[in-house]
Amino acid sequence: MDTETFDLTTGTELVTDVTGLVREYCRGRGDGLCHVFVPHATAGLALIETGSGTEPDLGQAIDRLLPREDIYRHRHGSTGHGRDHVLPAFISPSLTLPVVDGMPALGTWQSVVVVDSNVDNHHRQLRLSFVAG
Repeated sequence: MDTETFDLTTGTELVTDVTGLVREYCRGRGDGLCHVFVPHATAGLALIETGSGTEPDLGQAIDRLLPREDIYRHRHGSTGHGRDHVLPAFISPSLTLPVVDGMPALGTWQSVVVVDSNVDNHHRQLRLSFVAG
């Protein structure tokens, strides 16, 4: 297995598109699996269509499901920070993608995104790992 960690800045926007980074990492690797992991207690990964209004729709859905109010037992950080710690139970911190001929086999409109509503910490890491087929 090959693996590499990349630094990201998140938190100013709910969604950070990392599709280009994943594509570049997979380039030239042949067939296999790419595991994408965000090793943080307040972030997750998703496959969504970007640029079509999905990002604000996702934000509104998260706000309905996990309101940013002071209702959580987890109370350090900014108001509603407990919600950030519940988020990865609904949006997984990892996903695995098939890679064919050095390219992630994504659907036409799929993008790989980091979902992070934590405004208290903007420094994130993304670990990409490749297992040859």
